[in-house]
Amino acid sequence: MRNACTAASLTRSARVIVKTLLVAIATVTLFFTSDLALPQAASAYPFWAQQTYPETPREPTGRIVCANCHLAAKPAEVEVPQSILPDTVFKAVVKIPYDTSVQQVGADGSKTGLNVGAVLMLPEGFKIAPEDRIPEEWKEEIGDVYFQPYKEDSENVVIVGPLPGEQYQEVVFPVLSPNPATDKNVQFGKYAVHLGANRGRGQVYPTGEKSNNAVYTASATGTVSKIARVEDEDGNTKFEVSIQSESGETVVDKVPLGPELIVSEGQAVTSGDALTNNPNVGGFGQDDAEIVLQDATRVQWMIAFIALVMLAQAMLVLKKKQVEKVQAAEMNF
Repeated sequence: MRNACTAASLTRSARVIVKTLLVAIATVTLFFTSDLALPQAASAYPFWAQQTYPETPREPTGRIVCANCHLAAKPAEVEVPQSILPDTVFKAVVKIPYDTSVQQVGADGSKTGLNVGAVLMLPEGFKIAPEDRIPEEWKEEIGDVYFQPYKEDSENVVIVGPLPGEQYQEVVFPVLSPNPATDKNVQFGKYAVHLGANRGRGQVYPTGEKSNNAVYTASATGTVSKIARVEDEDGNTKFEVSIQSESGETVVDKVPLGPELIVSEGQAVTSGDALTNNPNVGGFGQDDAEIVLQDATRVQWMIAFIALVMLAQAMLVLKKKQVEKVQAAEMNF
């Protein structure tokens, strides 16, 4: 009996140990497959707006939130038809021009080509057309662009990017218009379309920290006593600019690889003076457009009205000719 109890106790203990090991293994696996151990690359800048501004990318002032990280102003343009019929696929063309001969500073400090991205805010009810509704001749223009809704329940707000700028200075959005006959939340009328488009990396991360694509300034007034190239705990190489203030205190400003230092040892600087050049060659731009969701019945009535007016004018001309003939005949008598 005692041996049986001991065996049962050992069996229970073994089960507890096995369960504990399984939980530990699952926890470690979850950690190493999560964003804590493998954070997402910081190059997917259009998605940052979703994380920082989850409700809408457009502030009450009308500014697209991408402007909070992409500080330089650059042109952007959106072209849509003046009017469109219900349940119709049309093209919204977004233009993001820039000088393709320039290169931006990459996250590791090396020079690389510019990426582009955009957020297009369509009217309520409008959305990206399904694959089977897109004409074959449009697919080459659209390319391999992946259109992602800003939120799961907001198909009318679409983001794209990052995309290679050399290929996508012009992005074609295939848009499907809603049908008020089947969607009672949509009415015929004029609607606004809002665009935000960027090219190149931002100068500020959503956390508020500067990227290496920005100007770094002196945090104190004094003399540059030392410039050293060091490697931090994460293996990233940086410059440490030591500034000795008038009080004798030494302040160290850290500058990542990317921007070029424009100061040298022994140089006097004032707080706020630039320590580096401005490496940014990209920027952000906005544009607005209007589109009319047109009722086909109204168009038909308008065509009928125009035809009636033209017919009336023709009848008036014929009547005038008839009167002139009658008057000419009376004068001959």
